Amino acid sequence: MKRNLYKNILRTGAVALFLAMASCSDILDEQPRNIYEPGFYKTEKGIEGGLTGLYGTLRRVYGQPYYYNACETGTDEYTYGSQADQNFKNADLTTGAVPDASTSRFDVIWNVAYAAINNASAIITNGTEANMPPALIAEASFFRAFYYFQMVQTFGGVPLDLGSGELMFNTTPSRVSTRNTVPEVYTRAIFPDLLSAVANLPETPRLTGAVTKNTARLILAKAYLTYGWWLENPNNIPTFPVCERTDPNGHNAAWYIQQAYDISATAIDNPGYYQLQPTYYDVHVFTNDRNKEIMLYADHTENSAQYNEGNVIGWDGSPNNTNEAQNQAVWMVTWYFQNVQSSRTTGSWSGTGTFFRSAQAGQSFSRMWSRMATPINIFNTTFADKTNDSRFDGTFATVYRGTWNLAGSSAPSVLYNANYMPITPGEPAVSFLASDPGGIDYSNSVYKSNSGLGVLPGRADFVMPLGKISRTVFPGLWKLGIARKGTDYNDDKAASTRPFNILKFSEFYFIAAEAAVKGATTKGLSTCDGTARGLINVIRARAGKWKFSVAGNITKTDDYSAALVAATPATININYILDERSREYYGEGYRWHDLARTQKWEEYAGSYQICSTAGDAAPITVNRAIEKYLYLRPIPTSQLDNMDGDEAYKKAFQNPGYN
Repeated sequence: MKRNLYKNILRTGAVALFLAMASCSDILDEQPRNIYEPGFYKTEKGIEGGLTGLYGTLRRVYGQPYYYNACETGTDEYTYGSQADQNFKNADLTTGAVPDASTSRFDVIWNVAYAAINNASAIITNGTEANMPPALIAEASFFRAFYYFQMVQTFGGVPLDLGSGELMFNTTPSRVSTRNTVPEVYTRAIFPDLLSAVANLPETPRLTGAVTKNTARLILAKAYLTYGWWLENPNNIPTFPVCERTDPNGHNAAWYIQQAYDISATAIDNPGYYQLQPTYYDVHVFTNDRNKEIMLYADHTENSAQYNEGNVIGWDGSPNNTNEAQNQAVWMVTWYFQNVQSSRTTGSWSGTGTFFRSAQAGQSFSRMWSRMATPINIFNTTFADKTNDSRFDGTFATVYRGTWNLAGSSAPSVLYNANYMPITPGEPAVSFLASDPGGIDYSNSVYKSNSGLGVLPGRADFVMPLGKISRTVFPGLWKLGIARKGTDYNDDKAASTRPFNILKFSEFYFIAAEAAVKGATTKGLSTCDGTARGLINVIRARAGKWKFSVAGNITKTDDYSAALVAATPATININYILDERSREYYGEGYRWHDLARTQKWEEYAGSYQICSTAGDAAPITVNRAIEKYLYLRPIPTSQLDNMDGDEAYKKAFQNPGYN
């Protein structure tokens, strides 16, 4: 499935798809256009089309399954699953191979980013000539900074000159390049663009999903925080191109960390359009997609294959038969629950499928690929509190209810599951247990689950304690699960038509808390006292408020906010913030960047536990060798192969340690 999509960093301003925005609508109206010449950017339609194209590029990164793998596999959140191909095994760093220039799936961001950056530069360069409002040009500034920020975190210093001068719109193909240093990328590109975006963007999005002042503030605050960590370099992680860890503007790490806090505080006190959702469940339930906590998302729709950039029903890559723009991330982390069987009869086993995969089945029943699996440590440590904290229940699918009835009118009304006990559609057929009660029969000699699940006396559902999960059987990721609002879908082969969330208003609290732990001067805010503990407790208090139990499939209005707030340590540290970030953003593509920024990757992910087979096998400990050079990802082979110059030139362009 690996695709090597070459996009030279010096690609000209012609992007493959222009998308024009409707002037009389509150959403982005995406109309494909076959216009490629650079002069088009000097027209109003060209500027609008280029902007909408920038939003479209998000689909080629976020929800893209191999980029999702690159950001999660090999961290404490995910290891490779039973159906993993070599891309996932390499990313795990446990099978004797590591991602190199030809196998690292961070090529996805490289291939997309530079076309988007050049598109943004075209808009910035020509926007004034086209008499476009500064707010529209500011959207392009945001995206240019956004992609440069993703790139510098991933690869270190990257080129600012695409062939026509630094940060200039490039119209002349060139096959040579020079990488700028990390400080140059931040201080010449990222910070100026974001400051301009903050100054000129509106408080309220001009269209649903469009960026605002606070969207730009979020990336600016995070970039200041990340650069502050980079200047400190507590664990002596190497950078490339090699340079002094000094700031060209004369500021030290503490200055940038304070800026991160101050900008986050400003956004918290001036939320504008955005707001925290009342419960964690509200953030992730599909009926509340595009809620006001989400500040940026890669959008999809079940209403149109064209605007979804992927078939809405049925298997196909997309309208042009590629997989580039589809939201398939949750497939990677879904186990083969469809293998589970119940019996048609009682007294003698006559196996039949318990689950029918259908878009009508709900968020727990996404398409199954099992490329990635959750280590046991996540359930023992990160989500240790499964009673008070709603985030465990609102993250994982731990109970699977029978859906065989969706197969058609001929489906039986009753099946016989564990202990030959009857179950009807909608009743639990498989449950993952928080603890091991003992006495579970995993033999499958009488009641044949067909998946290594166990049987407990008196229970109709097959069971698996969380301490017994393997690369084959593990809870799915409910929060990203595929679901449809329509009722005429009976096909799970199409990718998710839900938006893939990228930025959330809640992250301001985490950025400010991290900055406070690192020494920023705090101040009282409208929602809390502004200390690290106070900021984190806003998030933890929300986590204690329940609205619905996913596992129980019932309304639940318990409020454990006081208990969660009381359990927060009086003094919190970076590790506590990282733990909270994982509880809040588990499986959303944040984790590698969080561990790389804080230089905690080896500490958190140097080993993990998982069972070699599902059931009664004891967990084994797997060790990872996370060498320091891996903190920078390799420049993709697709880039190097299309550059002029000898092998020495290309080797000098590559990050050290990679072939």
